[in-house]
Amino acid sequence: EVQLVESGGGLVQDGGSLRLSCAASGLIFDDYAIGWFRQAPGKAREGVSCISSRDGSTYHVDSVKGRFTISRDNAKNTVYLQMNDLKPEDTAVYYCAADYNLQDYCKVVDGAAWGYDYWGQGTQVTVSS
Repeated sequence: EVQLVESGGGLVQDGGSLRLSCAASGLIFDDYAIGWFRQAPGKAREGVSCISSRDGSTYHVDSVKGRFTISRDNAKNTVYLQMNDLKPEDTAVYYCAADYNLQDYCKVVDGAAWGYDYWGQGTQVTVSS
């Protein structure tokens, strides 16, 4: 059984930092690109960042570029999302997802979420102003 388990969410003040983790099991981790998505109350799910399976290429949407960093540790089957300079508009439930993808790229925008094979249960991030 494939499982993705997010952790590291919480309550932080405006300008603070958090590091989210996504621990995967039950799959060949090296064969999967991992994406982070978020959904705020009353809003549609949006892609945030992703990292490819092979060469670790990364992508961040413009709203988090320069503030968020995604990385992976294949030895630990874990992907991290370091979030700095958090803003109230970053408040959302954050989900990680795995996409079987052997290419040196990843996507989280333009409907890419539908291509992800497995999803975690989410972790709440709340940024107070």
